[in-house]
Amino acid sequence: MNAKAKNDDKSHAPVREFEPEFVLALKKIFEEMIVFNQVLGLRITQVLPEQVRGQITMKPELVGHFSYNRLHGGVISASLDALGGLAVMAAIGARHMDEPPAQRLHRFAKLGTIDLRIDYLRPGIGEQFELRAEVMRLGSRVASTRMEFLGADGKLLSAGSAAYIVS
Repeated sequence: MNAKAKNDDKSHAPVREFEPEFVLALKKIFEEMIVFNQVLGLRITQVLPEQVRGQITMKPELVGHFSYNRLHGGVISASLDALGGLAVMAAIGARHMDEPPAQRLHRFAKLGTIDLRIDYLRPGIGEQFELRAEVMRLGSRVASTRMEFLGADGKLLSAGSAAYIVS
């Protein structure tokens, strides 16, 4: 590695990671306390300050078209909305890393969806689906997100964007 490349590496701020107790608390909120996420089978697989990931496993209750065993569009929409909200929670948590995890968890009481747009690009056929979400902008009152819903093969099935009230 040349000297310029080494200097470029040093110019990047270190990646912050959340405390395990903060991540576990967010997972508990999303996987256990929000009952609708249990119906969806939404599982959180990664919580980073800049991106969150989750997954859904196909089950009969989620079928939207019985002939093709295709995932219902409402499942895709609801799961992307939930993951977008989680991304906002992670971004708020990262903004307030100087506070203890328990205090940061109380900052989400007023979080709510203002606007949601989903583009269905391919049918949701498969046994496993991956979801990703990231915050594009976190303001003092509104946050905007971008979300992806992928098949097990990594193909993009649906894309979403949303705005959330944060105060």
